[in-house]
Amino acid sequence: MKHGLKGAAVRAMIAALLIFTMPVPLYAEAPLEETLRIGVSIESTTDSFGTQCKQLLDQAAKVLGVQIQYVDQGGRPDMVADSVTLLCEEGCRGIILCNSDDSDMASAISTCEEKGVYLAQFFRTIDSEDSADIYKLAEKSDYYVGAVHEDEEQNGKELTGMLLRQGSRNIGLIGPTMGDAVFGDRWNGVKAAVDEWNAENPGDAARLTEPVYAGTTSEGGASAARSLMQSDTAIDGLISAGGGEVLQGVTAALEGLGKTDSVAVVSAGFVSDLGDKLMDGSIAGASGGNFYNPLFAFMMVYHAVSGTYGDLGGVFHDFRSPYLYVSSSEDYTNYIKYFVLQLPFTDDELSAMSEASYEELQALAESLLVENAAKQGL
Repeated sequence: MKHGLKGAAVRAMIAALLIFTMPVPLYAEAPLEETLRIGVSIESTTDSFGTQCKQLLDQAAKVLGVQIQYVDQGGRPDMVADSVTLLCEEGCRGIILCNSDDSDMASAISTCEEKGVYLAQFFRTIDSEDSADIYKLAEKSDYYVGAVHEDEEQNGKELTGMLLRQGSRNIGLIGPTMGDAVFGDRWNGVKAAVDEWNAENPGDAARLTEPVYAGTTSEGGASAARSLMQSDTAIDGLISAGGGEVLQGVTAALEGLGKTDSVAVVSAGFVSDLGDKLMDGSIAGASGGNFYNPLFAFMMVYHAVSGTYGDLGGVFHDFRSPYLYVSSSEDYTNYIKYFVLQLPFTDDELSAMSEASYEELQALAESLLVENAAKQGL
């Protein structure tokens, strides 16, 4: 077993990390034992992003009279698999799960199938080509509801479009690690955006470098940015596709090279000082902030338990949840106002989601844009 922990030790560790919220029955007279319990296996509920996810899930659970049981499993493969077993044994009738590699899902699906517990992923999906056997297992399962995840290819297109629209034509690409599936999808979107631009603007063509890999650290981001700038002095735009830590290193490196004003940067991932960096121009745009993603997985599982979608056998809901995009300090101010200082859904809207069709939930997710929130003054 990975990390040198045996099953019993891992299970004990997970048990110590369980977090409970007090149940709020849908009807005051409903006894505790009749209250639906849904498990949430998540990397963390205590970091800044995980806290936002938990706050929204807790609000939904309160509105729907559901008891939530959390496991913070740190994204560790050994703990991910055992967290599903533990939540099943604790009486959860549904589970939502992240982070989860495809290899983790075979065990998770089999466990839920055996225990009669519905399961959905969030921030992840099973690769239908690279993990074809596991994907088929999910499709055939009577208890695997589906996956809520981002459209990473579209994300790559959107980020590249930000650079192209503001004038960058020589674009450098920075990724996390070679072979990373999420980055691979983003890279496909980046290439597609450049190809589309060049087809429509043959007299103003753009070019794209091969990716330089930074890992997940600020030091890696700085090294990758310096390497690109030294090998290709014509670069006037950078796509940092490896998260917030990498972005910090990229912008620091450009500042050290005196390139902040001449090289535009866009990022897949928000950072804490994003508003300031958008204002001073050191970042041209970013995607992220989609902490509502697990809410839709929660609703899918809630629907599965309540029977809203009917027979789920052989049904695989592939639910696309868009990123939030910001390309100005005004965008970021609106993001903070409408998605951070207040939650994006009211109690009435959450109640309506519990009765919505799958198609209605998908349409709602696609409408969650910063500009829409600002226009509606939510």
